[in-house]
Amino acid sequence: MSAITPDHDTISLDGARKARGNLTGARIRWAMVFVLLVFSVMFGRLIWLGNVEVDTSIEGQTRDAIMASRPSILDRNGLEMAVDIRVPSLFAEPRRIIDVDEAADAILTVLPDLDPAWLRNRLTGDRGFVWIARELTPAQQDRIMRLGIPGLDFLEESKRFYPGGTVASHVMGAVNIDNVGIAGIEKHLDDDNLALLQNLGLARDSALTPVNLSIDLRVQHILHDELVDALERYQAIAAAGAIMNVNTGEIVAMASLPDFDPNAPATMLQEGHFNRITAAKFEPGSTFKTVTMAATLDSGAVRITDQIDARFGVRFGRYTIEDFHGKYRILSVPEVYQYSSNIGTIKMMQAMGKDNFRAFIARMGFDGVPPIELPEVTQSAVPANFSEVGAATASFGHGLSVTPLQTLRAISAFVNGGKLVEPTLFPRTEAEAMANAPQVISEQTSLYIRYLMRLNALSGSGSRGNAIAEGYRWGGKTGTAEKVVDGRYSSEKSLAFFVSAFPLDNPQYAMIVLVDEPRPENEQSGRTAGWNAGEMSGRIVTRIAPMLGIQPNLDPMIDTQLVPVELRAGLQQSPVSSTGL
Repeated sequence: MSAITPDHDTISLDGARKARGNLTGARIRWAMVFVLLVFSVMFGRLIWLGNVEVDTSIEGQTRDAIMASRPSILDRNGLEMAVDIRVPSLFAEPRRIIDVDEAADAILTVLPDLDPAWLRNRLTGDRGFVWIARELTPAQQDRIMRLGIPGLDFLEESKRFYPGGTVASHVMGAVNIDNVGIAGIEKHLDDDNLALLQNLGLARDSALTPVNLSIDLRVQHILHDELVDALERYQAIAAAGAIMNVNTGEIVAMASLPDFDPNAPATMLQEGHFNRITAAKFEPGSTFKTVTMAATLDSGAVRITDQIDARFGVRFGRYTIEDFHGKYRILSVPEVYQYSSNIGTIKMMQAMGKDNFRAFIARMGFDGVPPIELPEVTQSAVPANFSEVGAATASFGHGLSVTPLQTLRAISAFVNGGKLVEPTLFPRTEAEAMANAPQVISEQTSLYIRYLMRLNALSGSGSRGNAIAEGYRWGGKTGTAEKVVDGRYSSEKSLAFFVSAFPLDNPQYAMIVLVDEPRPENEQSGRTAGWNAGEMSGRIVTRIAPMLGIQPNLDPMIDTQLVPVELRAGLQQSPVSSTGL
């Protein structure tokens, strides 16, 4: 401020100017302090944010795991057995929900199965992510989006889809809602190859290399179809079967009914819905006589030309073991097999000795669990040592329990020249399979067993099935085992088996089928294995052999050439001649 004096001299008011200058300086300093504080806060915030670990998990799981894909699973011909599809899942950010009750009521109009109390609890609080519903349909997603509720959003997840439904359920297994394998080959992929899958790019939107199985989906469909038919035709409670390439160990088909829908994994928890080929053990019944035949012939204790006295039962203390359909005469070795003689089989086993017989059972892989990639396996029950009577009953398939897959593996070795090949659900060459397969019987013994199996199809318990599969040089052995009920063998409830191989002039495939508690198909039928498991095996061979490249051939010389040289000289006089061989 200034004033004008009379002589027009200017008078400066220094105190006011100085005061104004001080005020301006103070304002500038405060402004600088304020700006400095703001930048300090921002700088500190940047440092804090730089040191904060970003939470990428979603309710305990990493986002990558939830969004991860699985490789497609294909059959040996490239047909899809399991694929990933993308589906929307609903999540909420409770801290953004304005009115919990209103939001819950609206969601329930689209998803009425949700529990209202649970839903309100999920929507309450200040959490940033909670699942509301997984794997919705596009229609449900669209209806929820139309509700316009803030704080709701969708995440796209991978969902496993099995185009074949139940047809190969026990092979495929299932995955849980987080796309993690929980059974079957799906679990095997996670357990054994998870690191490999991750290296291949187990992540969202990654294109994973498909996994091929040894399963032939065409054959699998036929096996499954015949098992479904068997349940109805024989009013059975269960049925199962498996087919194996005897030279590579590849399982080309495996099914067990009752089964489940892998698209609805909860269905596999129903009682009785398990894989009877790998996860169940049974008394094999007379199918085990094939094992005893191979053991005794391979040991040299019995020759194919020997005669066995089966005129009288075999006595152990107070008990006598008889034949079911006894001839009660001296039998040739082929006749012992053909007529399924308990007496003859016991005497052949005794010729090699019970301890040697037990060692042979171990050599054939009947101890422990069956080797296969499936996690659903069970341990066989074979006594570590046999008593005299224990060895006798074991020789015809009683008093021990083995898995059907172990039996199938042994049958494959009996006809492929004597190599015990491990079964596998993945493609394998013959060279790869044979490289690590031990020679468990001689090639000559293998020729004997092929002959015996064909003989039994032509004129033994497999004749009904052979009439169906005529021309495919198929053969095998029946087994009818009484089930144990309340600690005693039941004459009413039985298990029927048929083990077989084809074509026996050049074996390529072995098969085992079982029917649990079959009933006669009609008044003229029986309920032993030849009437059900045997006939079913014949129907399966007739349907699958052409697609496996095996053509029918009715030339009788093929069967004649299967007769061992030692038996050909006496073919006209031998009881075998009556079989047509």
